Amino acid sequence: MSAYEITPQVDAAQEFIEIANDFANPLDVVREAISNAFDAGATCIHVTFKAVTEYGNRILVISIKDDGKGMNKETLQCFFDLGNSSKRGDSLSIGEKGHGTKVYLNCSEITVITTQNEATLTALLQNPFQRLSDRQIPTVAVQENKAVPGTVAGTEIIIKGYNGNQRQKFRQAILKDHIQWFTKMASFEGELLGRDVPEVTVYLQGLDASKPEAIKIGHPFPPVSKSVNDLFDQYKVNAPDWYCNKVVKSGNLKKAPEISFDAVFYIEGNRVKLSHNSMLRRPGRARFEGDYTVQERYGLWLCKDFIPIQRKNEWITFKGSEYTKFHAFVNCQALKLTANRGSIDNTPSDIIDDLRESIMQIYDDIVSGEDWINISYLENEAEAYRSTELETKSFCLRIKRAKRANIAAYKDVILIQPERESGVFSLVVQLMTLNKEIFPFEIVDYDTHQGIDVIVKSVGGPALDSSKLFYVEFKHTLSAGKFNHSFNNTHSTVCWDTDIKNDDTIEDFGGNKRIMKIAPPTEADRQTKYFLDEARGDRKIEVFVLKDFLKEKLGLEFRPRA
Repeated sequence: MSAYEITPQVDAAQEFIEIANDFANPLDVVREAISNAFDAGATCIHVTFKAVTEYGNRILVISIKDDGKGMNKETLQCFFDLGNSSKRGDSLSIGEKGHGTKVYLNCSEITVITTQNEATLTALLQNPFQRLSDRQIPTVAVQENKAVPGTVAGTEIIIKGYNGNQRQKFRQAILKDHIQWFTKMASFEGELLGRDVPEVTVYLQGLDASKPEAIKIGHPFPPVSKSVNDLFDQYKVNAPDWYCNKVVKSGNLKKAPEISFDAVFYIEGNRVKLSHNSMLRRPGRARFEGDYTVQERYGLWLCKDFIPIQRKNEWITFKGSEYTKFHAFVNCQALKLTANRGSIDNTPSDIIDDLRESIMQIYDDIVSGEDWINISYLENEAEAYRSTELETKSFCLRIKRAKRANIAAYKDVILIQPERESGVFSLVVQLMTLNKEIFPFEIVDYDTHQGIDVIVKSVGGPALDSSKLFYVEFKHTLSAGKFNHSFNNTHSTVCWDTDIKNDDTIEDFGGNKRIMKIAPPTEADRQTKYFLDEARGDRKIEVFVLKDFLKEKLGLEFRPRA
């Protein structure tokens, strides 16, 4: 028997390419560049995207230049290494894994020019992605020179052919939105009292921009709104949509009091969001690359290093979509991130549970506090105003309609020409009250739950218990659409008018068909007769077209009011 030891090995080429591919969002290149610049103490960061022509092909070129402290030989080595970070153990640094800059490897060429202590290092890495795909560890050619007099410390990284030269995401609006939401520039530290915030500016120029745009550090929050009374006075029914207030909290976890967190919760109405965020999708505007909905972006974001990492809307949602009222961020340095910084899932579950309890307490305080009361007050006032305003408008419309309505007099009673199905039913009830023999049926039951649903029996028939009962179909205008009831159960149809022609076919919901038959007046019967005729059968369904029926039977003509 023999014993021996195994020393685990690392397939370096495979690990390099796995980590490079782990950064699925091409915009991660911007986040990592800005994080590195912050760690280098930069206050001015230039991020430029250009498309140049080389050998007849359009090539994407990204330049990231900062005025930080630059790199020396050791830190430049760490820059290209995998899992070797010069910042490990530095609690003030963002980078700690030695993974982030590997997002740059998805390109055809990387050039790094960095100056520190009057020495300039120029590093060139060619075809990194291709060589890694061939399972070769790429090598970096480095030149060291004395810095040109007057050269300040700093680093410039030039990346060519990034992301296979796919360029659609590198528009100015998309890049700016990403910087202000998902990089260190999105920090909400400025919302915290007594917190020092570095004065950092990013000068961004996307592919579609003619010049750089200055972006200051700090996530763009909307201004807090006026008092609720002023809001209502200005916006009336839209007042809830213009409400905005903020809640700022800092604290420590209950079960791990050595772990602190900072939180800012903005409670925002929908119009506040739309007026402050041009990337939000909205009705009446064409879609564009990079736009999103409130549901896709807003809610609760968990952060590390004050960089938003992952949404956890389920922590503040109990009824469905109330999270859309929130524009909230919570930072906790105890969160452990995955290699691509896309998730907090490496965090121990006890810390996650503890943090969730603290956040839910903030949420409970908000929904039981003044902000929710203010929102409820505005919503109630808006609804009351909307109801009053709607009633006033409706009343004015009714008066106008009444004045222009066509009327006729029958037995000293004014009858109004109907404008909808319910009006036809009302007119029939009036007529049957004044003259029980006008129609060949008696109403025994009606229901207005879904349209006008009337059950009748034949006039002069036996008592209700012994009579066969039928439906009467009421319509304002009888059209060729499907009947609401089966022809087998229908006695008659009453409408104001019809657009069905003689010999046209009409169908009930069961697919049974009948043919409209129109018989003109005769000397014996001076009324136009309408029937739905059955091809095989002798039971006809009479159609009472009131416009003709009342004129020919009772001499009633509906005319405008005098």
